[in-house]
Amino acid sequence: MTTVLFVCLGNICRSPMAEAVFRHLVESEGLAGEISIDSAGIGGWHAGEPPHKGTQKVLTENGIAHDTLRARQIVTQDFSEYDYIVCMDEENLSALKQMAPSGKKVYRLLDFADTAQEQNVEDPYYTGRFTYVYDLVNAGCRGLLNEIKANIAKKG
Repeated sequence: MTTVLFVCLGNICRSPMAEAVFRHLVESEGLAGEISIDSAGIGGWHAGEPPHKGTQKVLTENGIAHDTLRARQIVTQDFSEYDYIVCMDEENLSALKQMAPSGKKVYRLLDFADTAQEQNVEDPYYTGRFTYVYDLVNAGCRGLLNEIKANIAKKG
């Protein structure tokens, strides 16, 4: 089982969007039994809350389920439980590197996107650009899934 954790600042906009998009892609590929997916926030301000209304709206518009998602804060145990810890921007990356045990690799989502001209997924909580963020998240999730499928094939 390959495990993936998406991380953003508060776990109500970008990381739950990535979790939902990635789960949708994984299920579409018939890989739900091979890849486990979750999301978390650097901070715990929104713990227990559903995704932001803007995230819910863009996911619904794209036919992606999100009703079971609830925010949580990342915990130390996550670093040992997840193969891929994937964050949204440089600020998240810096915070995660400070928390992570030595040698644990942490990724930015757009490192996996073939077409992205950005390195960071902006926070739509502040910009309101949920559709633009969805496009970035979708590109990153597709690239991540391609990498994981290639790794599964190597092991297979």
